[in-house]
Amino acid sequence: QVQLVESGGGSVQSGGSFTLSCTVYGTIRYDDRVAWFLQAPGEERKWVASILYNGNVPLIADSVNGRVNIARDSVAVILQIDDLKSEDTGIYYCAANFGGGYWIDFRLYSTWGHGTQVTVSS
Repeated sequence: QVQLVESGGGSVQSGGSFTLSCTVYGTIRYDDRVAWFLQAPGEERKWVASILYNGNVPLIADSVNGRVNIARDSVAVILQIDDLKSEDTGIYYCAANFGGGYWIDFRLYSTWGHGTQVTVSS
């Protein structure tokens, strides 16, 4: 049984940065895709970034490209977002057990963490 546990959320001022961590408990394939999604209030989960669990093939959404970095660190997948904006506010979820297809589709991931709230204030 794989568990994903997110940490690192909180309240941050616009223009600042935050770093989120997704710790993987259990065993997943090294070529599995681990992704971060953002769910703003009243909206569907939106793909932010993903990376293979072996640390290769990082992919970043165009909407945050240039402000986001994703990397693997030991058993965690780290998401860093710089130059925060109000639209970065929401719950950030980590996902794994990707079933193939277009990686931005949240319905293709079968294992999820509980999420961590990030609030960006002006």
